[in-house]
Amino acid sequence: MSDYSSSNNDIPEPPGAPHTPHLHRRFGLLQATALNMSNMVGAGPFISIPILMSAMGGPQAMLGWLVAAIICIPDGLVWSELGAAMPGSGGSYVYLREGFGREKLGRLMAFVFIWQFIVSGPLEIASGYIGFAHYLHYIWPGISPREIKLLAAGIGILNIIMLYRRITFISRLTVALWVGSLITALAVIFSGAPHFDPNIAFDFPPDAFKFSLGFFLGLGAAANTGVYDYLGYYDICYIGDEVRDPGRVIPRSIIISLISVALLYFLINLSVIGVVPWREFVPAVDGSPSDYVISTFMEKLHGVGVARVFTVLIAWTCFASVFALLLGYSRILYAAAKDGTFFHIFGSLHPTKDFPHISLLLIGGIACMACFLDLGDVITALVASRILIQFIGQIIAVSLLRKNAPDMKRPFRMWLYPLPSCVAFVGWIFIFVTTKPQIIIGSLSALLLGVAAFFAWAFYTKRWPFQVSPGQA
Repeated sequence: MSDYSSSNNDIPEPPGAPHTPHLHRRFGLLQATALNMSNMVGAGPFISIPILMSAMGGPQAMLGWLVAAIICIPDGLVWSELGAAMPGSGGSYVYLREGFGREKLGRLMAFVFIWQFIVSGPLEIASGYIGFAHYLHYIWPGISPREIKLLAAGIGILNIIMLYRRITFISRLTVALWVGSLITALAVIFSGAPHFDPNIAFDFPPDAFKFSLGFFLGLGAAANTGVYDYLGYYDICYIGDEVRDPGRVIPRSIIISLISVALLYFLINLSVIGVVPWREFVPAVDGSPSDYVISTFMEKLHGVGVARVFTVLIAWTCFASVFALLLGYSRILYAAAKDGTFFHIFGSLHPTKDFPHISLLLIGGIACMACFLDLGDVITALVASRILIQFIGQIIAVSLLRKNAPDMKRPFRMWLYPLPSCVAFVGWIFIFVTTKPQIIIGSLSALLLGVAAFFAWAFYTKRWPFQVSPGQA
């Protein structure tokens, strides 16, 4: 088992010594929590409310938030135990490799995770870019659908430029973006609370709670959207090499982020649907008011002028989310390349700014291209594609490590183990099986293709399971 010490590697170089590129531990609890929450409170609740309500055709879809929280909070304990024990760059890549055995099955799991991540990671980032552009549609009503997509891609290019610099600057910028996100979320809550109308908020359609196959399929779709909005509670795990005292900071930042954002989401949704009748933005259709429901909400309360100013704040919040995402996700390919599981070029750091610049350019570039896809399909596909390998794989990895490495240093141990693992496992299966059949088929096909690619790569490089034994050499 590899040594994942939490010693500080941010040691100043002696005067006159040649510069040696390395990652710096700049993220404390404040910065780590800001990174997670900037992702979680970013585009999600502002672009997904219409999609969530459309899943079940009314405010009963808020059950999806509850189901998503019941899944994500126990899953956050899985991430906390793994992140505290193995605080290296790469997050899931490291946990799957070590949990399943780095020289055998762990290599397959890590490879397939990277395989699916090259698609799912940029899709998640692109959803924020698309949401950003949708809200600017409120300020610029004459913009065409094609121009909206081009604007989203342009925001992606700007994000790459802003991240193309040292982590010392980025840790401060992360906190600034996080503060802007919180101000935006709290403004929605406090604006809507005095005007909350329960007759509008709880205007349930007939048979809203009639239990049937359609009800559970709708609940699964709503929970899928809810999970999308919670995604990011683990973002700090992807830059574990840049966290101070990771055994303490990583679990606390995850738990604080989940509890805080769960409460924020609930209040934001109630505030909006208590002012704007849900029938005004359901079903969610591109080019309709569903693209900018929060702007409509503010216009009803304070007029067009205030709504336009607030739309700019929402754009700020969306950008904070994708900024945090691209920062964390660019470190995954770096970790895989350093470990020999991905192309060597992605394991290099910028010669003077000390960050994985090639990985940043690849993930950022694919995200820009994904801006030309439909938002609803982007959200559903990115959640479904991660369930089997990343989320369920990590749940299994925790149990394997408890069994095979009982003496492993664990600064944080999952509370009530194995109950949280079991709850999260059942929840992820529920979301996957209630996803659209074509998305399930696509996810499984991509998974099988990744497995085939791994065995082809392993055969070519003569590594497990095709390595040559000493007696055969």
